[in-house]
Amino acid sequence: MAECRPAAFAPKPWQSLNGFASRASTSGLGTEPGHLPRRRGRHDKLRIANFVALSGSPGIWAPSAMNSTMLAASEINARGGILGREIEPIFLDASGTVEQITRRAKDVITSEEVDVIVGSHTSSVRVALRRHIAGRIPYIYTTVYEGGERTPGVIAIGETPRNQCRPAIHWLANTKKASRWYLIGSNYVWPWLSHQAMKNYIAESGGQVVGEEFVPVGEDDYAPHVARIRAANPDVVLVSLIGADSITFNRSFGEHGLAPRILRLASAFDETVLLGIGADNSDNLFCASGYFNCVHSQDTESFVSRYEAAFGAHSAPAGSVGQSNYEGLKLLEAAALHAGSVAPKPLLAAASNMIYRGARGPIVLRQGHAAMPIYLAQADGIEFRVIETF
Repeated sequence: MAECRPAAFAPKPWQSLNGFASRASTSGLGTEPGHLPRRRGRHDKLRIANFVALSGSPGIWAPSAMNSTMLAASEINARGGILGREIEPIFLDASGTVEQITRRAKDVITSEEVDVIVGSHTSSVRVALRRHIAGRIPYIYTTVYEGGERTPGVIAIGETPRNQCRPAIHWLANTKKASRWYLIGSNYVWPWLSHQAMKNYIAESGGQVVGEEFVPVGEDDYAPHVARIRAANPDVVLVSLIGADSITFNRSFGEHGLAPRILRLASAFDETVLLGIGADNSDNLFCASGYFNCVHSQDTESFVSRYEAAFGAHSAPAGSVGQSNYEGLKLLEAAALHAGSVAPKPLLAAASNMIYRGARGPIVLRQGHAAMPIYLAQADGIEFRVIETF
């Protein structure tokens, strides 16, 4: 079994950029993107707007997301850029209201300040942005999501419930004899739609759902939720909480004494979240994902080594959400080389059906959706151990 040891969390995203900081614009870090310098007709650089939540519950992933973006940009630029154009990442804040985030995207698109948009933000933001982005410039959505994204111009490369959670649910049913399930998720589109699919997979496995609830993003008191879980007496709690909310819930779950006797299966969960939960609250905690730092493969081990060399062994761990930003730029590079262009139509056509290689190894894209191995890991203190591959 592979073992993952997360590094210490870096509290400030700009501290983790190290020597790469001079190569990227951080316009949008707490400001509106109207302050971006105008391009004035220059096309020698490929400007990529990366939407990253810098505050709120998903803000916990900002340091690793920015690090991963900068590492990919540095490596691609060292090879001569994309079709001879140096990548210039621009980080835009994906926190705040949907209206504020949408306005930022509209501003940079209509002013022709960026060539590509990449995002590892929430699905609520994706649903809002795609109305204004799709077809105008390429939009690569990198992280785990609910599936079913078919908007023209949007390429989604993250795990979906069918390939991520379905095999894990069946494994827990068969191996741990789990039949009673309680679902808890954040109150927005990814958990809503993911839970619909997961209920079908639970039924397939012969199980039943004994409780379900959606919690406002930013909830800081999970005692009432834990009390309801205790009363329902499930075998497994399926956790679809976002970022820091997952940390708060899992801490409360452990502190109320449920961890030794009730299993947990989490998604949108990685080394950063596990580190925040702490060793005392991680008993019987499982996670299914297409990426863990501890996977013993040449691609993953090489990526982790380069990441730590660039940002230090004590930087924010490059978990699945943060690392997905690296994957997004690797896909862009491969698709542009295949298409011979970064124009939206040929680039998106190439990206819809191809194979590219990133930190997860080779990823197959068919009709704009990614297929990859899925790993089931169990927490052991603040470490992950991969126990099964699907």
